[in-house]
Amino acid sequence: MQTDSAPFTIRPISDPEAAAEPVLIAAAFAAGPYGHLPVSEERRVLQRDVSGRAASGAVLVAVADGAADGERLLGTASVLRAGTPYSRVAIGDEAEVRLVAVDPAVQGAGMGEALMRASIETALSWGADALLLDTGERNLRAQALYARLGFERQPDRDEQFGDVLAFAYRFALQDRADIRVRLMRPDEVDAVTELVESAYASDFELNDAYRADIVAVAERAREHQVWVATDASSGTLLGTASTPVAGAAISPLARDGELDFRFLGVAADARRRGVGEVLVAHVLRLARIRGLERVVLNTGPDMLAAQRLYERLGFGRLHEREFVFERPDGTSFLMIAYGRDVEASAA
Repeated sequence: MQTDSAPFTIRPISDPEAAAEPVLIAAAFAAGPYGHLPVSEERRVLQRDVSGRAASGAVLVAVADGAADGERLLGTASVLRAGTPYSRVAIGDEAEVRLVAVDPAVQGAGMGEALMRASIETALSWGADALLLDTGERNLRAQALYARLGFERQPDRDEQFGDVLAFAYRFALQDRADIRVRLMRPDEVDAVTELVESAYASDFELNDAYRADIVAVAERAREHQVWVATDASSGTLLGTASTPVAGAAISPLARDGELDFRFLGVAADARRRGVGEVLVAHVLRLARIRGLERVVLNTGPDMLAAQRLYERLGFGRLHEREFVFERPDGTSFLMIAYGRDVEASAA
């Protein structure tokens, strides 16, 4: 994630940055609309306890590109799981973002928005139902940002903290109550490998090279992102799809402003539950979170059920990007391309 005026990267905080992060938070809030108010002891403890916040979820930092650990900290945000010590509005399977702060010297460079997008994606990776936050009624610029990103006001969850009326906002992360999408866990590699291989092998004859690509789940997870759809009640694996990490691509198809995905597969006993549709909707949500304009994918001519799904969800053919793929045995087929604008509605 970069801007022309202040190139930066967002990542989890490192130990050398733990001392500087609370100082940055204090400076940012002192420069805001509530900077004139005294800081409560509860707030001071929250700001100082970097390790406690990290243990409750994740502490993200924006750092200047090329800077060593602990140098040129530009911004921060804490993403917390509901029920942990410093979460105050999230409940159940929700997550919460607190202490979003940008160095006053670099405000206006898009860093706050980038931190919010990274926070949303962090909660998404956990399989959270939604990301919650609260902000003071005078934080008008922040409120405009949250609305632009897709957060919805939750007036029934507003709360008064001393002299500050805090407005609550919520960003929904799941489409259905019975299916949860999250990143694959390390102990699920074998099960996901079996699921995706079986999903493809049951419908198509796989050559050795393509089968090797399909089952390379562990390798894919190291470089990209392997998502799983699970039954919300039992935790049973229902399906999977793979996307690139932010700023990358998982296939040659994607262009600037696009998100591509591969290896969409649904377990045989989970078919007709709408799992494929949920996973595609998840990819569209991920693209929206990252601020991308379009989702694209390749598929083969024999994958008719997948093509029907994509077309039903508003995807159209990208004929100009299609090509003839040559198999190792000398046979060939047309590699079909589909795309859909993120903000488009399904037909």
